[in-house]
Amino acid sequence: MDPYSHEGELLNIHTAFHAGAHQQVLDFDTSGFSSENALPVRVLQLRSQIALGQAKEVASSLAKESTPDLVAIRLLAEYESGKDILAEVKGLVEKQGLENLTVQLVAGIILERAGETEEALSVLSKHQGSLDAVALTVQIHLQQNRADLALKEAQRARKWAQDSLLVNLAESWVGMREGGEKYQSAFYVFEELAQTSQSQSPHSLVAQAVSELHLGRLPEAEAALQQAVQLDANNADTLANLIVLNTLLGKKDEVVQLKDQLAGVDSEHQVLTDWAEKKQAFDQAKAKYTPKFEVAA
Repeated sequence: MDPYSHEGELLNIHTAFHAGAHQQVLDFDTSGFSSENALPVRVLQLRSQIALGQAKEVASSLAKESTPDLVAIRLLAEYESGKDILAEVKGLVEKQGLENLTVQLVAGIILERAGETEEALSVLSKHQGSLDAVALTVQIHLQQNRADLALKEAQRARKWAQDSLLVNLAESWVGMREGGEKYQSAFYVFEELAQTSQSQSPHSLVAQAVSELHLGRLPEAEAALQQAVQLDANNADTLANLIVLNTLLGKKDEVVQLKDQLAGVDSEHQVLTDWAEKKQAFDQAKAKYTPKFEVAA
């Protein structure tokens, strides 16, 4: 039986992980889990540590491990620490990529971030009924601006996974790209995660807030983002979306302050780099024109 299914014992910890509730994953009482699930639980907790900024500690703790799953996690931690491990990842894929899900997922993440998107999709396509692989594939297709492929992937999974969380999430991600009435459908999924104690996190609250923004419900979006701030005042995605919200509300002073705060937390955040690129493009375009003034007689 799939340990992540509705009947599986890892359902709740798996849900917390994908909701971005990484501290809840680490604090989870795992004493009642069966021994056969010890490795999947450890993988989720190690990935949560990496997500919480503890990549170097994870890499050090796994230095002597030879289990393929743990080797893969070590490589992910080292990649997050800035090491060049791409060749080692590809070597691990050649040895274990056909059968080992953790290897497939980690390789998919690293290859995509390294710009080798087709290779990432190829590795992920080897999965055998994994919703984690489906979710990552959907995210990659959305990064490619191929919402059509992302939707097909989610719809195929719906046929065999029915109402699983990751299918609902995948369809919601696609729905946020498609817009229209899909915003409301996505909101329901994000709200359920954001307002459930075991899965509430800045990540899930930001997702709820973004769907509220698209629905034009600014006060509700602000409430969700303030909840996220209470959980983590320096979460980069929360700050980025507060900037968007305050821009829509016309609060210029708050926007300036939030931009400075975001730069201090994550100077390479996509929002900041996008703004810098757009400003540079505007300045270049402006430089091509010389304003002409006519003096009235």
